[in-house]
Amino acid sequence: MKKYAVVSTLTALGLLSLAACADPGAAAPEASTSTETSNAEGSTYNTSPEQNRIRTKVDQKLADAVPENIKKDGKLTVATTAGSVPLSFHATDEKTVIGTEVDLAQLVADNLGLELDLQITSWENWPLKTESGEFEAVFSNVGVNADRVKKFDFATYRAAYMGFEAKADSDITVKGAADIAGKKIAVGSGTNQEKILLAWNKELEDKGQKPAELQYYSSEADTILALSSGRIDLNIAPYPSTVYRENQRDDLKVVGKINAGWPNETLVAATTKAGNHLAEQITAAFNETIEDGSYAKVLDRWNLSEEGLKKSETITASNYKGK
Repeated sequence: MKKYAVVSTLTALGLLSLAACADPGAAAPEASTSTETSNAEGSTYNTSPEQNRIRTKVDQKLADAVPENIKKDGKLTVATTAGSVPLSFHATDEKTVIGTEVDLAQLVADNLGLELDLQITSWENWPLKTESGEFEAVFSNVGVNADRVKKFDFATYRAAYMGFEAKADSDITVKGAADIAGKKIAVGSGTNQEKILLAWNKELEDKGQKPAELQYYSSEADTILALSSGRIDLNIAPYPSTVYRENQRDDLKVVGKINAGWPNETLVAATTKAGNHLAEQITAAFNETIEDGSYAKVLDRWNLSEEGLKKSETITASNYKGK
């Protein structure tokens, strides 16, 4: 089994540490006036509330194996944060939540014979509400790490990368600590990417070099405005979001990519309450959709094929190999 690294955050707030994965606190992007937007390769993203989602069939054996207390109402209650394009965000009607996380949750619900009951939450709230049973699963770019595995079980479904983005005319390329020396970089407080930057800054300081100046903004919109206007040099965010913006705008580009578990690796996973045995069924559902091709179609739809997995795995406290 692949070795999964600790992706813990440097914060004294335990729940925030559990919740922060990629970009907590980021506001949902402003609604587009068009229902389709084209990427750099000529593909289009459907940003309307009418998604015509890719669907799959029920696997009755898996449906029967879903824990009784979860399937009794016929629904799979899934939480997402709706704060990061193209993972989960608001459609052009400013109220319907769409994106790859929603589409993948729909596939799992279909395969398990359940109706998808999508709930919007904040990064700070999903841990408590999942532990309490209010949410049966979380699909919101949550990475597996040593802190979370103590309280939650996971069904992996996507690679976990962070992207560095800069203005289109920038000559910056980011591969490691040396490339951020003296730069102004936007980052979310208490996130995995902040942990990486703090580690890189320590490395720079130990070598007598100028550390990066970390900048914190209250919303994704404010961050991108600061970047596009030149007030900061770089932004680090979930790689799918940086690629989406590169494809949609002519003033930004991706200038670096690292695993969210740097210096090792981690994966994004559906998150469930530890010990409720739902993660095993979600893992099996993912593997069914990988086999029937619907999983790949969803990732391709949102230009995320390079983050696809060949196999989903269940990760719990008993088999976690991170440090």
